[in-house]
Amino acid sequence: MRTLTFSRIWLAFLLLSPAAPSPPFASFHRLTNDPILSPQGTSWQSAGTFNPAVVLYNGKFVMLYRAQDKNGTSRLGYAASSDGLHFTRRPEPVLSPETDYEKDGGVEDPRLVKFGDMYYLTYTGYNKKDAQLCLATSRDLIHWERKGVILPAYKGNWNVGWTKSGAIVPEKIQGKYWMYFLGTSADKADQMGLAYSTDLIHWTEATQTPVLPRRPGQFDSRVVEPGPPPSITKDGIVLIYNAADDKLVYRTAVAVFDPHDPITLLSRSDRPIFAPEKEWEKVGQVPNVVFVEGMVRQGSRYLLYYGAADKYIGVAEALAKD
Repeated sequence: MRTLTFSRIWLAFLLLSPAAPSPPFASFHRLTNDPILSPQGTSWQSAGTFNPAVVLYNGKFVMLYRAQDKNGTSRLGYAASSDGLHFTRRPEPVLSPETDYEKDGGVEDPRLVKFGDMYYLTYTGYNKKDAQLCLATSRDLIHWERKGVILPAYKGNWNVGWTKSGAIVPEKIQGKYWMYFLGTSADKADQMGLAYSTDLIHWTEATQTPVLPRRPGQFDSRVVEPGPPPSITKDGIVLIYNAADDKLVYRTAVAVFDPHDPITLLSRSDRPIFAPEKEWEKVGQVPNVVFVEGMVRQGSRYLLYYGAADKYIGVAEALAKD
């Protein structure tokens, strides 16, 4: 009798329990067989053009992308498009290394979010010694004002190494701004943390442990790194993340956090939604990498912009579920 009663209670629990939230899109498919941006010339973008941030600005797609010269120094290039596929580049970078925390290594891996009429750019400042998460602001995506290092290396609650990859949540929650970021834990794994701010300039870590940890033996066993700024949907804060296994093969996955509490994880991918397949995603400066940093919703579809093999830029598409 006890067993029967317990079984009925357990069945009722299963029927009443909400399903784990799912991403607002289906799996992505590539829109082109070839990269949409490749290295060119002999100077500042000759070795690699990769890891792009993309936003809609005055009716056009605007891309800020990491451009690397043959000495390994990175700058941010600017390109615009009317269709999201064919981009025209500005001849000169819009952000180049100038400060001590950027010298020689450069400015890397941009992510863009807009509040009011201001764009906030998070990027990695690298001086060939340390990599640190930095911030700059702009109203036109061309002229940038540096705000400095916002999460310094070696000074975190749990991250004992470099800081990178600031994906800012595009709405305030609990009266604060929130940002997912990459840090390095004591076991040398790159995992995801969370920070908060009241002014978007000064940031404080929110947790004593990673908010999205690595999973040994899985596709995200070595690196768990934020992708583009997340989307807020009825199901939660939907964050695309970049994941690497022990062989440093980079794939794409999704995590969903509570829309009222960015610390609380509701679900994450059991398997990748996107992985290296094309030759130019497998062969480049770093092999076997797809690395998502830009996502734009246009009507009923999402466009996902990614770096491939640390050399090229590709684009993929998924239809929205709603």
